[in-house]
Amino acid sequence: MPTQPRHLPVLADRVLALLAPALNQPHAVLVDATLGHGGHSELALKAFPELTVIGLDRDLSAIELSRQRLAPFGSRVVLVHAVYDQIPEILHERGIKGVQGVLLDLGVSSMQLDQADRGFSYSFDTHLDMRMDQTEGLTAAQVLNTYAPGDLVRILRNYGDEKFATRIVERIVRERDTEPFDTSARLVNLIREAIPAAARRTGGNPAKRTFQALRIEVNSELSVLDRAIPRAIDALVLGGRIVAMSYQSLEDKIVKRVFAQRSVANVPLDLPVIPESAKPELQLLTRGSEKATAAETQENPRSTSVRLRAAERIRLLDVKESVAA
Repeated sequence: MPTQPRHLPVLADRVLALLAPALNQPHAVLVDATLGHGGHSELALKAFPELTVIGLDRDLSAIELSRQRLAPFGSRVVLVHAVYDQIPEILHERGIKGVQGVLLDLGVSSMQLDQADRGFSYSFDTHLDMRMDQTEGLTAAQVLNTYAPGDLVRILRNYGDEKFATRIVERIVRERDTEPFDTSARLVNLIREAIPAAARRTGGNPAKRTFQALRIEVNSELSVLDRAIPRAIDALVLGGRIVAMSYQSLEDKIVKRVFAQRSVANVPLDLPVIPESAKPELQLLTRGSEKATAAETQENPRSTSVRLRAAERIRLLDVKESVAA
């Protein structure tokens, strides 16, 4: 049985402050779309006594940990084993037409990194799994052993910004023909040997970029996020708020793009009067992306790379617009 986690939720005070105007009202509902340890949800439930949290996570271990942590809140907590692009279906099943808040704390969790047998970390020698949901999908080992060389190069370049992708993939293909990949240490050693000596001396562990790229591919993280952000916005009631925290640029670019699209009027710049149907759906609550303070990064190292964006729903689509969309 998992033990109660001891971890600090990232930007906890800022997240609660941004969500407060929407959540501090009777019968408010918050979708914690990336539940993890349940830290943000716990703080929200304490801060807003009438709040109900619907917590989603694709990781069954996270669901169980949060079930223990949030047990004192009883029926105010609903936990669902699901990927966060399934928000519309989950709300429909429960007869909920709109929610006051959505929170997305993206990327791999500290719990997943700390569990050696999950294969997320290059610091442990273990099976190359990397699945957030261990009940389905290809493992990282299967990706390494079965993908065409060109696809592996694309993944390392696009998802890991790995400039030595071709050299690394050439070594992977050569070695997998002799013995299929299974463990993380073998991959880490291969990467060290594949890149130039000068590159090994700077920038930390050279396996970091490849491991990130494989994790994103295994879990379809970017395509899921691309679907999830619009659906999360559509789930908000008027005055509802969405907060998204990203930890690498590819995630942040998706959040930024969708927020930008939904926060500008869909009319020519010289139009004197903006029709109601063309007005923005969102009002941005942050100027660009917000970062953690030096004090927080010292206390909570996971917050070092965080980029937070938030927005408020200021217009609902009418029926015709919804059908067209």
